[in-house]
Amino acid sequence: MSTPSSAPAPEPTDASWTAATRRFLERRLPLTHLLPSRQPFFVGSWVYVFGVVAITSLVWVIGSGIVLAFFGPGWFHVSALGRFVNSIHFWGVQLFFFFVVLHLWGQFFMASWRDGRAKTWLVGVVIFVAGLVTGFTGYVSQQNLDAQWIAINAKDGINSTGAGSFFNVLDFGQMYGIHVMLLPIFVTMLVVLHVVQVRMRGVVNPIEPKVPAGRSNPPTDVAS
Repeated sequence: MSTPSSAPAPEPTDASWTAATRRFLERRLPLTHLLPSRQPFFVGSWVYVFGVVAITSLVWVIGSGIVLAFFGPGWFHVSALGRFVNSIHFWGVQLFFFFVVLHLWGQFFMASWRDGRAKTWLVGVVIFVAGLVTGFTGYVSQQNLDAQWIAINAKDGINSTGAGSFFNVLDFGQMYGIHVMLLPIFVTMLVVLHVVQVRMRGVVNPIEPKVPAGRSNPPTDVAS
């Protein structure tokens, strides 16, 4: 009489797309990478802090932009509270671009595309370019003299590229819709992708200094 084996029976392979997606995410983005408890000590550098401040500014921009979209241009041009919220939106945009440029140039001089991180760097560049277009559509959507002046001076340049056939800066409805819906969603998705890429591959190590012959590199400590 044979004794039953104590080994558990193998689980059936789930061929559904949800199971395949789960296995892909577990393999490519484990929780230890997504939510790390320890980071290299050089992550405390201001170059990385600039990126965090840029994301914080983006949250302020999106939050204030949602309020402005609900109440409309008449409110933020006439109401004192509307002008205050509009100023939060405006200065949030200035901070976003300021810290994005600092972060972008800092990572450029650190050669952050090294060690297989070129895609992460390129996504950051695309975020900056998409932010420029978002800011431009915001300026021409103000429905004031500044918006008219900017749009009239920009239309000839855009028309000369051929893009004016589908990107009409004098069309308030088109510019307003692109500014409050399409571009913010696009920029937010790129920022999330950028953060996930950083979590997947980690931050790039600083460029190693030239060490004189006979001396070894200092150890790389970690900080919690």
